[in-house]
Amino acid sequence: MARYSIGLDYGTNSVRALVVDVADGREIGSAVWNYRHGDAGVILGGDPNLARQHPADYVDGARHAMRDALAAARRAVRGFKPEQIVGIGVDTTGSTPMPIDAEGRPLAMDRRLADEPAALAWLWKDHTAVAEAAEITELARRMRPHYLAKCGGVYSSEWFFSKILHCLRTAPRVFAAARSWVEIADWIPAMLTGTQAPDRLTVGVCGAGHKAMYHDDWGGYPDAKFLARLDPQLADLRSRLADKAYAIDRTVGGLTAWWAGRTGLRAGIPVAVGAIDAHLGAVGAGIRPGTLVKIIGTSTCDMMIHPAGQPLADVPGLCGIVPGSILPGCLGLEAGQSAVGDIFNWFVNTLRPMGRAGTHEALTRDAAKLSAGASGLLALDWNNGNRTVLVDQRLTGLLLGQTLYTTPAEIYRALIEATAFGALTIINRLEKYGVQVRQVVNCGGIAEKNPLLMQVYADVTGRPMKVSRSSQTCALGAAIAGAVAAGRKAGGHPSFAAAMRAMTGLREQVYRPSRRAHAVYRELYALYMKLHDAFGTTGFKGNLHDVMKRLIAVRNQARA
Repeated sequence: MARYSIGLDYGTNSVRALVVDVADGREIGSAVWNYRHGDAGVILGGDPNLARQHPADYVDGARHAMRDALAAARRAVRGFKPEQIVGIGVDTTGSTPMPIDAEGRPLAMDRRLADEPAALAWLWKDHTAVAEAAEITELARRMRPHYLAKCGGVYSSEWFFSKILHCLRTAPRVFAAARSWVEIADWIPAMLTGTQAPDRLTVGVCGAGHKAMYHDDWGGYPDAKFLARLDPQLADLRSRLADKAYAIDRTVGGLTAWWAGRTGLRAGIPVAVGAIDAHLGAVGAGIRPGTLVKIIGTSTCDMMIHPAGQPLADVPGLCGIVPGSILPGCLGLEAGQSAVGDIFNWFVNTLRPMGRAGTHEALTRDAAKLSAGASGLLALDWNNGNRTVLVDQRLTGLLLGQTLYTTPAEIYRALIEATAFGALTIINRLEKYGVQVRQVVNCGGIAEKNPLLMQVYADVTGRPMKVSRSSQTCALGAAIAGAVAAGRKAGGHPSFAAAMRAMTGLREQVYRPSRRAHAVYRELYALYMKLHDAFGTTGFKGNLHDVMKRLIAVRNQARA
């Protein structure tokens, strides 16, 4: 009898459940459930930096998505039964921490705190804690520089302790009510297994290592003395956080009877330790040493692994180098861009160029008719700050070179090119510190559906762009974790190496760089880096006087 696993993929706007054949990675059923609260699942406020989610959506989403995915599997495969599911894996956004009580219940579900935005889950793109992040960074530079060395040299406002410290200072009532704080990547698997109480919680090293300065070398989370210098109440919280964090080859527990009754699954199915979506997306793309996996969505996460036994320098600007955060036995490297798809959506949905006719499809079609450099435009991809390599959420977007004849398609292409320049900057940073990028594998709906973007990325980087076989790589990676959690005896896999060999693959189409376009983009990238350093660093000593004029010269040559 065939065996299957389920991957639960919690994104920014929805949750997806995917039913996968563990023998060959065939996806036989999927379902998406859109979050009910806020604006497309994101609760906003008067502060443009605020972005929260309601944990009720996580609970309802698991029930609806799994039930609907199982129904889809029944329609697709004759004789399919939920009893054939052997394991469940979970990925989520991150860092998305939320406060919980002594029983592990989210404070947002407490009627006394229902109107408190701070009681909600603090979504990854919540940037309200910029000041706290700067304070943590400065203190670590003085007291614990080794903390910063493993998280790229700067602690981000997107991360765990920045958000908690901001809550402590701006919503002390919520902070006082919280027994602990938990990443949703840890809370959701615990919710499914009834282990969500702080003293029973299993913490994944993925979220803890990349977002909360956890490392086994210094005993786990930052020490109490360090946290007390930020606020004594943080040091007190430290004693209520887990002592140990685990890789995704561990199980959190078995699916509870309550959840079995609401989904049709068997009680006791093993649930793997949770992880951040991009990290399991790398697993779903078949990551290996030398492979850069780009998960391209509203933002972009760039993932690589390095054998744990081989030396590796600390890489400034990365979102961490963490043992076991992607695969057991490997160092996990994370980088990324704070906005990619969000930039294109902003242009189309907020600015609304061309009215209703200005769709992504129409703008992409018109932008594809332009040659490299023909727009005369150059943009910075910092509309939501810079995650890597500058790690500065106070940076903003820029569009340079506009004239009275600039068209929406030219701007749209310039925004795509800007994200490609940002991607190249990350590749260059990795290779500068000895991490060789031998191939690039792209994942996500944009990589699958937008050939123009893939071609521009190939032309800008001068590297072939490959695309993962699955259009749901994060959910697939979660399903792979579920298959490994089940183990060989239950019909799963004995290791991630075996599971990835069987369940992952690449598409036949490869986007190869054009020499002519790459030559143009090399010139434009030099200008991009000039703007990058001028606006993003304190050490820039150059002059921007020539940038506009060089853009005109490139434009004229491209059009000729």
